[in-house]
Amino acid sequence: MQITILGAAGEVTGSGYLVQTARANVLIDFGMFQGRGAGDEKNREIDPVVPARLDAVILTHAHLDHVGRLPLLTGLACAVHATHASCALAELILRDSAKIQEGDAARENRWKERTGATPDAVALYGTAEVDAIVSRMRGHDYEQLIEVADGITARFQDAGHILGSASVELRVTEGGTTKTVVFSGDVGQKCMPILRDPVPCPPADLVFLESTYGDRNHRPAEETFAELRAILEQSAWQKRKVLVPSFAVGRAQLLLHVLAEIARDGRSPVVPVYLDSPMAIRATEIYNKFPDDFDDESRGLARSGQARREFANVNLCVTPQQSRDLNESWDPSIVIAGSGMCDGGRILHHLRHNLWRRGVQVLLTSFMGDGSLGRKLVDGAKTVRIFREDVVVRADVRTVGGLSAHAGQGGLIEWFTGASQKPAAPRVVLTHGEDRQRGVLAQALSGIGGCTVAQPKRFEVIEI
Repeated sequence: MQITILGAAGEVTGSGYLVQTARANVLIDFGMFQGRGAGDEKNREIDPVVPARLDAVILTHAHLDHVGRLPLLTGLACAVHATHASCALAELILRDSAKIQEGDAARENRWKERTGATPDAVALYGTAEVDAIVSRMRGHDYEQLIEVADGITARFQDAGHILGSASVELRVTEGGTTKTVVFSGDVGQKCMPILRDPVPCPPADLVFLESTYGDRNHRPAEETFAELRAILEQSAWQKRKVLVPSFAVGRAQLLLHVLAEIARDGRSPVVPVYLDSPMAIRATEIYNKFPDDFDDESRGLARSGQARREFANVNLCVTPQQSRDLNESWDPSIVIAGSGMCDGGRILHHLRHNLWRRGVQVLLTSFMGDGSLGRKLVDGAKTVRIFREDVVVRADVRTVGGLSAHAGQGGLIEWFTGASQKPAAPRVVLTHGEDRQRGVLAQALSGIGGCTVAQPKRFEVIEI
């Protein structure tokens, strides 16, 4: 068996693995490259994957860096396997991605026409390509054993990262010998609201483990949520307008959960909450359709109808005009808007209209990549540039760390220890992390049961 690393090797985007045996070809994830160095050419490259030769595609979860290049697999004739919730979220995310790709290409071509250049920009993919992929999707329950190809069965185990996220266990039989290979996907933190804790890695011969935060631990979740609640309650008493940049899937739902808890406690004034993100609204609706994937507390709230009633009290901003109206108001409120890193979306308009004002709170709860507007605010910039205009920062900018949907080093090691239950120490391959994070985690793992740890480059082949 050969497994080719297609991305997320020394970086945190572009996840994908091509599993090849004498009888089958299976693709695990096929994500988009994002951030610095993620050029259009890099995303368009699909070699060595040949769509017509694939016997199955398996998805760990629906984030764009794990599913974003699937529509490039034209001619795909096999099934795309995922959990039921991942199928629903992947469709949402891919359709949004196609809309962005088509819009970007159209804007670039208009600019080229105005400058006399040839309008030759082509979208990475469009709605038709997404339709083709969605038609191949097949939803499955957690823990269900699925025959995906000749000699290969798969099983999804809850990874606790976002709704529907899973680690994938492959059992591959060749020549009378069966080997177990596990792909961690993105492993979530324990004790986080809404989602269940990650299921530990099963005994395995080979484990592909993410390493996003392989060099450090997050602070305890209880401390993080206590700080978040304290800031929001204080802002309510001070009658501030609060702007919260947020990712649409995962983070927005977590924030709504925390705000619902604050409202239930009744210890601070009631402040209107606005969810200003059509995608986050749709994602929240999908979350509400899969209460069986929640932890015990959230499942109970969902089944009692309380969660739905609380969501009904949130003001949903679907149209651009509804979003613009928020900027006309100086009343106390909490506005949750995308994007999480402040590098696009409606939050840019809110920041442009409000950063220069006193009495405004900007609450940063997401990871902020280098070079992003969010990173500049975290670093204490006094002036930022938004839509080609310099805006002075007078608002109070607060950062709450520890809300990551990824496990820290300790969580990754704890998840992995289940793999070492086999008599022979498993091999570990670290992906989905930058080299520094991978290196620190590799050193920590090397002392566990004599396992060997690899840190491959893109297109490197792992044999078993």
